[in-house]
Amino acid sequence: MGDDNEFKFMTKAIEEAYKAVECGDGYSFGAVIVHNAQAIAICHNMVKRQTDPTAHAEVTAIREACKKLNRTNLSKCELYTSCEPCPLCCAAIRLAGIKRIVYGAKAEILATVGFGKFVADASLGIEAYQKDGFVFKQAEPDLVLLANQVFEKKKE
Repeated sequence: MGDDNEFKFMTKAIEEAYKAVECGDGYSFGAVIVHNAQAIAICHNMVKRQTDPTAHAEVTAIREACKKLNRTNLSKCELYTSCEPCPLCCAAIRLAGIKRIVYGAKAEILATVGFGKFVADASLGIEAYQKDGFVFKQAEPDLVLLANQVFEKKKE
């Protein structure tokens, strides 16, 4: 498998995705923000718990990382997320200045669990941001499989 840090942080993002569902806070998404090879924000989707449609895992992690670093510029950080970011999350990522994003599941898997509308939107979001120099890299196949399994659990 690839990079040990990538494995560690992607695994944590996927664990957070499970946590979101298990505790009922939100949907099956998790995110980790890393600064200087240390996880500084580990969050999951909080949409249901906070009654806030913007409380996506990535957005929640960005908010936490900004507070911890006491700044809004996260350009020296990386984001690991269990699924390809939606347009809302892409906008937050861009505003925070995060340039490297590693994701697990492709947005297409969301159609299998009732998020069909967001499938096309997520792909458009990534393409637009790639043109601006952002690096989106899908995780190693073993990690993608683990990320996909979060959504399989939701279907049960």
